[in-house]
Amino acid sequence: MPQCCRVLVLISGNGSNLQAIIDGCDDNLQAEVVGVVSNKPDAYGLVRAHHSEIDTSCVIAHQGETRANYDVRLKQAIDKYQADLIVLAGFMRILSDEFVQQFEGRMINIHPSLLPKYPGLNTHQRAIDNSDSEHGASVHFVTPELDAGPVILQAKVPVYPEDDATILAERVHEQEHAIYPLVVKWFSQNRLAMKNGIALLDGNPLGEAGYATE
Repeated sequence: MPQCCRVLVLISGNGSNLQAIIDGCDDNLQAEVVGVVSNKPDAYGLVRAHHSEIDTSCVIAHQGETRANYDVRLKQAIDKYQADLIVLAGFMRILSDEFVQQFEGRMINIHPSLLPKYPGLNTHQRAIDNSDSEHGASVHFVTPELDAGPVILQAKVPVYPEDDATILAERVHEQEHAIYPLVVKWFSQNRLAMKNGIALLDGNPLGEAGYATE
């Protein structure tokens, strides 16, 4: 890995986690966001990238385009950045198994639940509907199975009786903005790896909940 870890971020929307990572890289000379790729041309995250003078690309799905063909174009966009780490930050498109396998061990995602609870969408409402006392976010390595890669780090938040999904989401987002840059930093320091489907920190296997923080 180069002395400075080259980070590429994939987005679809607002890019608040992208901003947290950009800010984190500003404080961590071992990592640099070298590019931002979006599948939505109006994603506000592209504006954030431009403000930080970061190169951007848009890979928009064509009507009727097969997933395989889209993935070829997406990989071409990714490859030009020669990234060491690919960060999914609200990239709202399911990637094919073949695509994910090409980046094994160097693609991470953040998911708004305490995985393995609530993979998929509407996690905040599901936590409320099930009367959970706590909720949170998980950073994990990306594997072919959706939201099922080994967890690296989790952060927990309380769920209060008066919460609705919007309020709970805001509480979770605050924690996301803290833990995602930290995981990027670990990777840039060569402390983090995935081997045989297991997340390792400093060579030590992480449990099902990763390196959990309260």
